[in-house]
Amino acid sequence: MENTDKDENIISHIEAFRQMLLKCIKAVGIVLIPMLFVAPKALDLFVELILRGHNVSLNYFSPAEVFLIQIKTAFVLDIIICFPYIAKQIWNFCVPALYEHEKKFIKSIVFTSSGLFILGALFCLFVILPLIINFGMSFVTSKIQAVLGISNVVSLSLWLILAFGLMFQMPLITYSVIKSGIVSYETVKNCRPYIIVLLLILAGILTPPDIVSQIMLFTPTYLLFESGLLFARKYKGKDNESRK
Repeated sequence: MENTDKDENIISHIEAFRQMLLKCIKAVGIVLIPMLFVAPKALDLFVELILRGHNVSLNYFSPAEVFLIQIKTAFVLDIIICFPYIAKQIWNFCVPALYEHEKKFIKSIVFTSSGLFILGALFCLFVILPLIINFGMSFVTSKIQAVLGISNVVSLSLWLILAFGLMFQMPLITYSVIKSGIVSYETVKNCRPYIIVLLLILAGILTPPDIVSQIMLFTPTYLLFESGLLFARKYKGKDNESRK
């Protein structure tokens, strides 16, 4: 009888997880449709933002190249817009297994996570991408001219925007694992060298194989990790009391 109940619980959890995934996929699919119509204008604005201050244009080398870039742009816009809803669905899936005070904490994480994701995307768009373009254009001379392909520049930019949105979750992750008691503040602090190596590996995976992009992703991510650690230290005593 107990085995039957356990099997039923496992099946119910799997079904709930499946429903959550279906809702997320459905939301992404529905929002993607209008984003496909918005993508051409958004792409023009996006290119204008990342190339501002430079007398250079982007080139395409195949008939369908711009169309494929527009689809990528629509998909990234889709993910950014749907991120709060996806986070909420994940929270709803986790809620039944949590205590009341844990539900309030997770709920606050959802909104904070969405804000950090958008902040990371904007930071990349307005700070990091112009720096990368400026670095690339600094090699232009009278005999060396830049011919930039739209696929390379935009694909890199869109990927970096998503990468920064995800990596900006670092302070929230650091604070959450300490506050929830999964690991102690001292453990995270002592593991700082390993975390630095991990962040370097992630920066290498999430960026193209050039040291400039990797450093630009690693540096703010590490600073965000330190800010999360500092914030957790400030509330460490209070959190420890609440867990007792």
